[in-house]
Amino acid sequence: MKIYNLTVFIEKDEDGNFIAVCPALQGCYTYGETLDEALLMIQDAIKLHIESRIDNGEPIPEDVYSSQLKIAV
Repeated sequence: MKIYNLTVFIEKDEDGNFIAVCPALQGCYTYGETLDEALLMIQDAIKLHIESRIDNGEPIPEDVYSSQLKIAV
């Protein structure tokens, strides 16, 4: 079993749902009503996405670098 290092972003939408996205895996996103639910859902989505890529012989992209920036405007 291989361990993948992937970044996940979570935002709150206007309805109060938590939207979770994994940018390295195009189209891999989900949501939950709570932060914990969104985290569980994105973990499942990532696992299914990677399994599908493996089954189809597609490469699995991994994050190379990520950083959080503070920008004053």
